[in-house]
Amino acid sequence: MNIKEIDSSYIANTYSRFPLVLTDGKGSRVKDENGKEYIDMSTGIAVNAFGYSDNEWISAVTEQLSKIQHASNLYFTEPAARLAELLVNKTGMKKVFFSNSGAEANECAIKVARKYAAEKKGTDYYKIITLNNSFHGRTITTLAATGQEVFHKDFLPLTDGFIYVDANNIEELKKAVSDNKIAAIMFEIVQGEGGVLPLEKDFIDSIKEICAEQDILTIVDEVQCGNGRSGKLYAYMHYGLQPDIVSTAKGLAGGLPLGATLLGDKTADVLKFGDHGSTFGGNPVCCAAALNVLNRIDDKLLEDVSKKSEYIFSELSGAKGVKSVSGLGLMIGIETEKAAADVIDACMEMGVLVIKAKSKVRLLPALNIPFEDLKVAIEVIKKACL
Repeated sequence: MNIKEIDSSYIANTYSRFPLVLTDGKGSRVKDENGKEYIDMSTGIAVNAFGYSDNEWISAVTEQLSKIQHASNLYFTEPAARLAELLVNKTGMKKVFFSNSGAEANECAIKVARKYAAEKKGTDYYKIITLNNSFHGRTITTLAATGQEVFHKDFLPLTDGFIYVDANNIEELKKAVSDNKIAAIMFEIVQGEGGVLPLEKDFIDSIKEICAEQDILTIVDEVQCGNGRSGKLYAYMHYGLQPDIVSTAKGLAGGLPLGATLLGDKTADVLKFGDHGSTFGGNPVCCAAALNVLNRIDDKLLEDVSKKSEYIFSELSGAKGVKSVSGLGLMIGIETEKAAADVIDACMEMGVLVIKAKSKVRLLPALNIPFEDLKVAIEVIKKACL
């Protein structure tokens, strides 16, 4: 059997895969089993921050592999400690809990919020407001936090305690707060799986004001839009917001599984011995990878991300076959006149890999994609939209 047949025979049928077997890549280019080369504008869904087989990243990972590949959290390791220190210094947060994924980072955030509210206000303050069209993960609790019924229907009953309001609807948000005993408001700065839709500044400002007045925690989900993708280290930094809890993953370790929950002044000491844990969270190899990634997300790179974003918006906004362009930084959604699936197939045929977000074409290129590759990819996307 070939790879596709083996996959179909032995891997659970949870993915509608593109008909490609990817074999090797370098930078923003990747090859399939037939040797055809593609410019990758999706990076494993915002994971490969510096593309494929990045030399600096490989060196950091292999150096750690030659020392300790894993250690229980019953012991200290330098990469985890150094990474936590770096995250705190770069964000102004106070403590970090490491896990394996965005869903796990969000689970931790939810646990912290509920424990904080129970201790401060009472156990009946456990409800968390999230937004319609949001996406926070695929565990039973993060599915419950996700404001999209399509993800709920086959897995009921979900965890109780989540209230959904429309993004950017300030009055609906205020009513939900006044009518319920709320522990936290949880939101993505840019709704990724919901269609690459940034929240409006007035709405974020209202969340900030309401939470400050009523001692409600702000939880910002930076799983997809974090780690440099927005043009800032974290997307909330565009809005003068200092969250109580931040969750992140995806691009954090540049291709290895690592999630992090960052805890602010109010929440730094909520978790006590035995309250939470993870076998692989803080794995030294993953943390070494993340140290390399974070140390390279500097002002120069972020400025470059913003310039590339401006180029994409200017080239695609108003282009034939393009209805609208949305997003922030190098997290971009394209509403096309043709069906997104048809545009994606045409791009693939012409050697560019893009993906969907609801009915839109989604772009998530490497943060350091060369301008030459970016320009070629955008021209292909424009042709595919015709």
